[in-house]
Amino acid sequence: MAQQSAPQELAGIAPKLVEVTNEVLFHDVWERPELSPRDRSLVTVSVLAALYRSEQLPYHLGVALDNGLTVEELSEAITHLAFYAGWPNAMTAITRLKEIADERSA
Repeated sequence: MAQQSAPQELAGIAPKLVEVTNEVLFHDVWERPELSPRDRSLVTVSVLAALYRSEQLPYHLGVALDNGLTVEELSEAITHLAFYAGWPNAMTAITRLKEIADERSA
């Protein structure tokens, strides 16, 4: 799995939030063996897209690619969720995916 941590610049204003994010979410939940990092990334990206959490989405799209998902697989997941989570959510997510894919191919 790609190394993950909460942005350290937030520790000055919310040190406990950063600590809990790093220790519980990234070092405990993400490391549990019942799901692979790849599968956790697919779930995370899908939920972020479905809930229109566009600020967190680019970071997790990058993590998903680092965890072995392909642009094509992410595109297919986003296309699928358009029918369940709404067209605007899917269009925003696919736009973010294109930006990440373009950055990585440059």
